[in-house]
Amino acid sequence: MIGKLFGSFLEVLFPQKCVFCRSILKGSEKWVCSECRRTLPRPENPLTRGGAYTVCAASLVYKDAVKKAFHRFKFGGKSNYAKPFGEMMAKTVMEHLRGRYDLITWVPISPSRKRSRGYDQSMLLAYTVALGLQDVAVETLRKTVNNTAQSKISIPAQRRSNVAGVYTAVDPALVQGKRILLIDDILTTGSTLSECASVLLGAGATEVVCAVFARAEDGKSKLKE
Repeated sequence: MIGKLFGSFLEVLFPQKCVFCRSILKGSEKWVCSECRRTLPRPENPLTRGGAYTVCAASLVYKDAVKKAFHRFKFGGKSNYAKPFGEMMAKTVMEHLRGRYDLITWVPISPSRKRSRGYDQSMLLAYTVALGLQDVAVETLRKTVNNTAQSKISIPAQRRSNVAGVYTAVDPALVQGKRILLIDDILTTGSTLSECASVLLGAGATEVVCAVFARAEDGKSKLKE
């Protein structure tokens, strides 16, 4: 009883807000307000084809409130946003990629970036996606080079070159003969996903499909990494 009263008191002092528009949630609303659930920008076709990966499914379009919310998640310490974002992604995976993978993994960030940020945002998304799919996410890749942020490079060929050789397979036995679902945060040109998919295929995976939280409108983004 005391716990419930204390919880109610905290809700009055610190009301829960929509992760996208920051309006105070009402009634049964959780994480996302009804208006945002209705109006968030969604891609007309969630699926895009890539390089080394077969297909990538995106839940949202990276603009406006989606972009602002994601920046709070990635750069503003809002690691708890992984829950609503991951739940959206899990729904997208169920709708578009069901039965196309055997193992769930993610695109890792470098150890130095993880130390400075405090968490790996794609790993958190992968864990939440896996939970929503009643599955588990497994580490299959490591980033061994703290390369230049992709956001600082606008030429596609240079973006591909920038990520070449920066990832390595943790244990080829984990992925050998498996179809992989690779989780990342934002899809821009697809260079990072393609590089990671190439490493996984080189380690023995039979196919790589991807899922991201959001996709850039024009394939270009000013997102920092």
